[in-house]
Order: sequence, then structure tokens, then C-alpha cells
Amino acid sequence: MNPITWPTPQRAQDFQTWLAPLIGPFKLDAATVREASADASSRRYLRVSTLEGDSFIVMDAPPETNNPQPFLQVAEQMRQCGLHVPTIEAVDAQLGFLLLSDLGDQPYLQALLATQATSNHAEANRLMRDATQALLKWQSKGDAERLPVFDESFVRRELHLFKEWCVEREFGQQWSELQCKWWDHSCQVLVDNIAAQPFVPMHRDFMPRNLMVCSEAAGGNPGVLDFQDAVKGPVSYDLASLLRDTFISWEEEQELDWAIRYWEQARKLGVPVNEDFGTFWQQLEWTGLQRHLKILGLFCRLKIRDGKPRYAEDLPRYFAYAIKVSTRYVQLSPLTHLLQDLQGTMVETGFTLR
Repeated sequence: MNPITWPTPQRAQDFQTWLAPLIGPFKLDAATVREASADASSRRYLRVSTLEGDSFIVMDAPPETNNPQPFLQVAEQMRQCGLHVPTIEAVDAQLGFLLLSDLGDQPYLQALLATQATSNHAEANRLMRDATQALLKWQSKGDAERLPVFDESFVRRELHLFKEWCVEREFGQQWSELQCKWWDHSCQVLVDNIAAQPFVPMHRDFMPRNLMVCSEAAGGNPGVLDFQDAVKGPVSYDLASLLRDTFISWEEEQELDWAIRYWEQARKLGVPVNEDFGTFWQQLEWTGLQRHLKILGLFCRLKIRDGKPRYAEDLPRYFAYAIKVSTRYVQLSPLTHLLQDLQGTMVETGFTLR
């Protein structure tokens, strides 16, 4: 078993200090601590087995860059809504370590990629149906007033990531006065689209990597992770995140089928989706576009500033998403001109998401 790499000897010592009193009560086998996963932040997750053959997850969240309180608060609210989230067994906010129940080792991403490889449409439908049911529970039962607001300044800060890190740092471009006007117009269109929608509890990263395949006996499918950044935001955002993901894409016919089924159930449950599906779909596309531009900037920042180049491997998928939407709506034609300068071949010759 590979040893854990710690950023500093002090962090390694802090971990041992925190873990020691938990070994007995939870029957932990300290020799089995290993990497479980990492994400785009400074957090990472470790897995530790028990002497009885089970396992727990350790969240390693250095306190200088992480605050565990949002994770704790949102976890409790989601649990009250009936979602399957990790049980928090132990917390040390000062040291930045949490002991969590283990939701398993099969992310939705892995399972959905397998359905594509084997053309198992029935399993893909089952998984996505379970995911949208969980989302509807969150949107219909959660208390959005207890969450930060995804307001205009929030949206504009995210869009600025694209200009700063993708356009200027990754591609080395400085826009002209006209191009800056095109960008300002495009940002305003996306800001207005988000502001015009009803706001609900929003996971903010409801994508297949953050959902786990779980049996009913284990607590119900799916298990939901990485929810600490939840906000009060537009109703279409989380569904856009699920359908147009960082690491897996679907034919639009399939996206529409899942979106219509979600929309029909949302209306029955009183989730405030637009009564016209065509309008809702446009809102979803434009909201997804804002997210995709943000992620293009974020992935470039991870590559350039944080030394995590693997995220940049998926830049073509996000350019394809953005171009697909911008070329479809005349209101976004200025953005198409900007994307043309960055990815002209995609705009001119077409592209594929699969």
C-alpha cells in the first residue's frame, strides 16, 4: 500500500494526533490509510479500513484554506431533505480533519461511461432518473434562505475567470476595445438570464463525479458529495451541470429526454421551473454556458497557477459546449466572435462532444 504524501511534516503529525483517539472507537486499521480522491481545491480524501472489513473516509481540509462549517451545515440540510450524504462521525475544525462514512468507490462518472461503452441505455436511464429524483428532493424541500446567494457579483466574478485565465493567460490574448464590448454584452445576457429565473437550493457542482452509485441497503442511490459550496441560485443550474458535464457528454436528443422528464416532475412537485419547456431549455443552455465559461477559466488557472495540467485536457469539451450554445442564439453572436478567435476550427468545421 502506497504511503500518504503530506505537504509538510507538521501536517503529517497533525493527522496522527487527530487519528490516534479514533482508532479504538471506530476499530480503524491505521496501516490502511490511502488516497481515495482529490479535487480541484486544496481538499483531498483518504480512505481507512476497519478491522471488521468496512471503511471510512477522511476529509483532509487544511484550515488555512478551508472552513468545514458550510460542509457540516449543508450535509445536515440535505439529510433532512432525504438525500444520501456522508454521515459525519468526527470533526476537528482547528486541524481540518473530518471522519465520514464511506459511500463506496463507484462514482456516477465511471458507471455512466460504462453505459456508453456498452450501449446500456436502460442503466444510464436508471442512474439519471435517480440523480434527478435526488435533485428534485433538494430543490423542493431545501431551505434556500440558509445559503449564500448566487447574485450578479458572484456570476461576474466567475465569468472573469474566463477572461483572465483562459483568454489572457492560456491564449496570451489582449482584447481590443470592440472585443471588450462584445464580452460585456455577452456577460450581461448571461447575468440577466440567471437573475430572471426563480432561485432554489443549488448544489453548484451537481455532476457525475460528485455522485456515487449506492444500493438501497447502503442508503439509497445516489450518494451526494462535494456540496459545501451550495448556494441559493437559478433553478436550471444543477440540471445543466448534470447533463453537460466536465468529463462525459451526451447526444442532445438524450439530454432533452432527461430534461423533459425532470421538468414534468418538477412542475408536479412545485419546483418553480418555467411553464414553457422551450423557455426552460433556453434558460438551461444559457445558464450552462455561464458555468462552462467559468470552468474554462478555472481549468486554465489550475494548469497555470496550481500545477494541475490534467484538468486542461478537457478544455476542448468545454469549448464545444460553449460554441454549441453561442452559435444557436443571435443574442450570443458577439460571444461566438470571441470564441472564433480562440477556437476558430471548432466554429468553422463543427465539433463533436463524444
